[in-house]
Amino acid sequence: MDTDREAVEALLGRAPLGRFDVVVRDAAGAPVVIRNAPLLDDGTPMPTRYWLVGPRERNVVGRLESEGGVKRAEAAVDPDELARAHAAYAAERDAEIPVEHDGSRPYGGVGGTRRGVKCLHAHYAWHLAGGDDPVGRWVGEQLAAMEEGSARG
Repeated sequence: MDTDREAVEALLGRAPLGRFDVVVRDAAGAPVVIRNAPLLDDGTPMPTRYWLVGPRERNVVGRLESEGGVKRAEAAVDPDELARAHAAYAAERDAEIPVEHDGSRPYGGVGGTRRGVKCLHAHYAWHLAGGDDPVGRWVGEQLAAMEEGSARG
């Protein structure tokens, strides 16, 4: 849909470099999470399958990251469960690579990392899109607690 492409371009501040689908929308219908094709239009690998584009969501997750959220998430989540999530994410993304593709391929799991946590935004995006991501769940819990705290204060 052309309106989705225009909306995502405005949210990113640039034209998307590959194909995508909007997989999560806010109450007004605006894009919150997009699912990227595993290869950009020029064939460059795109390791980040799910991308958080909603401005409110990006801001609150950015705040959580700036307050040490990456290290806190790594400490809170079972490493074996996280490894399984990375493997499932990579398998889903890689299944979309055309069989005849013989160039470079995306690597890693969530956000292109092989283990641990690199980016809370990527984990939360996959969680919102329905992925079984322990870090994404943790982010959701932290955001709910932050929202509850600010509602009280």
